[in-house]
Amino acid sequence: MNIPIWTGTSTFAVGQTPFGFYDNDLDFQTDSDKVADFCARRLGYPLADVELQSGSFYTAFEEAITIYGNELYAYKIRENYLSLEGASSTTIPNGQLISPNLASIVRISEQYGVEAGVGGNVTWYSGSLSLIGGQQTYNMDAWAQANANLAANDSIEIKRIFYEAPPAITRYFDPYAGTGTGMIDLMDSFGWGSYSPAINFLMMPINYDNPYSNGTDLITNVAEVPFENPNYNIINSIGRQWIFEMTLAIAKEMLGYVRGKYSTIPIPDADVTLNQSDLLASATADRAALIERLRAYFDETSRSSLLERKATENDFLQQELNKVPYTIYIG
Repeated sequence: MNIPIWTGTSTFAVGQTPFGFYDNDLDFQTDSDKVADFCARRLGYPLADVELQSGSFYTAFEEAITIYGNELYAYKIRENYLSLEGASSTTIPNGQLISPNLASIVRISEQYGVEAGVGGNVTWYSGSLSLIGGQQTYNMDAWAQANANLAANDSIEIKRIFYEAPPAITRYFDPYAGTGTGMIDLMDSFGWGSYSPAINFLMMPINYDNPYSNGTDLITNVAEVPFENPNYNIINSIGRQWIFEMTLAIAKEMLGYVRGKYSTIPIPDADVTLNQSDLLASATADRAALIERLRAYFDETSRSSLLERKATENDFLQQELNKVPYTIYIG
């Protein structure tokens, strides 16, 4: 049986990885053959044959870098989502630090401004309605479309109503009037205790151009945060060592599947049983441990962790300073 095995040497060329994410990166080109040799030796070469070819190692190397980037950017998204929310869909350059900002808070404050009638991003319309004697029900949507040129599928919610003259009933039930029958509690029972019918009623308009009604404008889905694949050439030695180990784990998994197909190899007067189950179990454990270790690195350098560490450092420093003798000045 002619099973392709590792020859002991390789020469990387552009186009030998499935996606080509990093093929044009000079550092990737240089490290590809070194990583292939590293993985092959860790898998037993040259004392044992390795049923993989150079392309298998290049594929594992590319996948390991992409996993590293996914974990890194998932961490960055968690750390900076409030600053990224509402950003344009343009790509964020790799390695760029994201400065925290108050963009999301400003957008929320605009909505408060709308509620208070002192600003915001919702257009207000005003108009007058002619009342008809004996009629109590009016179609305000039809009135608004006729007076404000709204689209047929738009609707409104009234924000403020002004009366030409206060209704006579306010002489009895106006909590600010202080006259009448004294039945002020009646207003509270309707939930109007803080408003005067003689002044106005406050309600809220709907504007369908409001960005908050369109989830694609301001509420950016995590999957849409614009990060690219990482640039391998700017990954430091700590990150590269993690990538080398992840490449080995992936290659070990690939070799396990290959050896599962060829479970035994005939030799003179005997058969050799391959170690598929051992390879797959080891690869699964290694991948899980590497992911856990990388996430621990990121969590330890998160803003909350760094602030907590800084606060602890300041507390210990203050305790140390408290033990320093104070100078007594005599003047």
